[in-house]
Amino acid sequence: MSKSVVPPTPDLTSAVIQRVREGVAMAQNPQVRRHITQDLATLSAMATGQVDDRVSGRFRRWLMRRFIKTFFRVRIENPQYIPTFPNVLTANHLSHLDPFLILAFVPPHPYYYILGDARTLYNKRWKHWLIGWAGGVIPLERWWKEEMAVMAAAQANRPDLAELAATIQREVPNGSSIQQMRQIDQAVQALLGRGDGLMIFPEGRLGEREGKMYPLKRGTVLYAMRSGVPIVPIAIIGTQDLYFRKRLTLRFGPPVLVPHQPRPKRQDIDAALAQLEQAFAALLPADYPTPPGPKFLGHWLNHLFW
Repeated sequence: MSKSVVPPTPDLTSAVIQRVREGVAMAQNPQVRRHITQDLATLSAMATGQVDDRVSGRFRRWLMRRFIKTFFRVRIENPQYIPTFPNVLTANHLSHLDPFLILAFVPPHPYYYILGDARTLYNKRWKHWLIGWAGGVIPLERWWKEEMAVMAAAQANRPDLAELAATIQREVPNGSSIQQMRQIDQAVQALLGRGDGLMIFPEGRLGEREGKMYPLKRGTVLYAMRSGVPIVPIAIIGTQDLYFRKRLTLRFGPPVLVPHQPRPKRQDIDAALAQLEQAFAALLPADYPTPPGPKFLGHWLNHLFW
């Protein structure tokens, strides 16, 4: 993997603006709001030690595996590192397929909770059904980088985006709620403490190229350090561009051990982040060759997992 790069400000093409409009619509969608409200209520129950409603981990894995294998071929590398203990499971992020792919090929125990962007977890009807039925979601509500670019452009030189920017500010939670972040932190500590696992994508956004990662977010190591559990890295290879029967790879790495600190020190956080970045550098391909041949159902599959 090459050195982590700072994510550029996205160009405000018509496609990007359309994605922003769809994201705003998701923030306003009553069904999406209902799922988020239910998930947050579940977090409150977890934080107080209550057991939440969830399907069998074994059945969830069976269903996800059947779903994934219908469309793709999957190769597992370094299976000896697949964790069977409470951990923070981390992966690079190239597609909204990624969490479903991981759930299909990790053991049912520990039971993983997905910490991810609420709107992308619930932006399709099939996701409403599948995730709403299976549970195991910790929703993050925040502004997307594309939305921030729209607001900045509206203030600078794009008066045509002023109405959209105002709607974003009015309707889309920006992720600054201290109460909600405290609620999530307490729930994460509770679930790791009772033997479950946390799945997180430490870049905090989709990557743009195979083998490349954005700088990692500090929360990844904070959760592990506060709970005293290891971090397990997974390299996901092949999901940036999807098509029917494409071979995808999950490459597991050895656990990254971090010091158990209820109140982690800055220097230890930075050291743990550097250690995790090195672990991903050892797992991700330095040069990903684009597979030859036709890409059947490519447009449909990429849109399905947007």
